[in-house]
Amino acid sequence: MKLTNTMTEDIITELIGADVIPLIRLLKNKRNVSEFKLADMMNITVNQTRNMLYRFYNHNLVTFIRKKDKRKGWYIYYWTLDTDSLKNELVAFKRRKLAEFNARLDKETEGSHLVCPTGCIRMTMEIAMEHNFTCPECGQVLQEQNNTRTIDNLKTRISELEGELGGEVREFAPKKTKSGKQARKDIRKKAVKKFKKKKR
Repeated sequence: MKLTNTMTEDIITELIGADVIPLIRLLKNKRNVSEFKLADMMNITVNQTRNMLYRFYNHNLVTFIRKKDKRKGWYIYYWTLDTDSLKNELVAFKRRKLAEFNARLDKETEGSHLVCPTGCIRMTMEIAMEHNFTCPECGQVLQEQNNTRTIDNLKTRISELEGELGGEVREFAPKKTKSGKQARKDIRKKAVKKFKKKKR
């Protein structure tokens, strides 16, 4: 399955939030980008950039290496987007959407729906009967809704998603996400491990 920019940004927005979209655009198709360079390009602080990167790391969507700055003496982290994990997330994202659309289709096809003419509310026939077919918000008489278009749209989306997922032959187990605290711990642990190896 080809990972388009729109797909990538949709997944990232759902998983992490829309505020990290500028960061994903900078990381895409690049390897080992310095967190200082990323902060500079986004015109934000290094701490803000790290916070965003940890959120990516929580979902296993980035990898990193660290190198010592010989001039300043501190360690700099270099980050790379993990496209394999991103593709796995895309499949999981599409499966979640498919399940949502199927659940909505079931609701839309099981019995009639009524709506308030002023758009206050929409309800099933059973609930409408409990309210004597009047809107509990404004008192207007409820009208039966023709939801044929909604059903057709849902069927189209389901068919599209099933077609897209049908090409996915490789099964995968979604990786567990980590808390921000755990992500920082893991990063420190890896760094200490590398440091000890070098000392030997």
